[in-house]
Amino acid sequence: MPAYWVARSKILDPVAYKKYTDRIPAIMKQYGGRVLARGGRYRILEGPETFHRFVVIEFPTLEQGVACFESPEYQAAAAFRRPDGGTVELVMVESGDATK
Repeated sequence: MPAYWVARSKILDPVAYKKYTDRIPAIMKQYGGRVLARGGRYRILEGPETFHRFVVIEFPTLEQGVACFESPEYQAAAAFRRPDGGTVELVMVESGDATK
């Protein structure tokens, strides 16, 4: 079942953050990730305006998305944005309606 990597971020140091984002597409591809939205226009409809960059990546399964995040390659790339490159909030969510 597909799952989605949903990230909200606030870029604090664009140079450090770019070192991170330059590495991400190749890493995501290794785990079957497909970018649905990365950057681009957005509109906050409700809630605080804390973040200003939004990313949605589809993975074949929740486990593949988590494996991507936990991979040494991703963690090495994320080190460029931690702690001063930017603030990120990231979740993996499986598709479907679990309330039925």
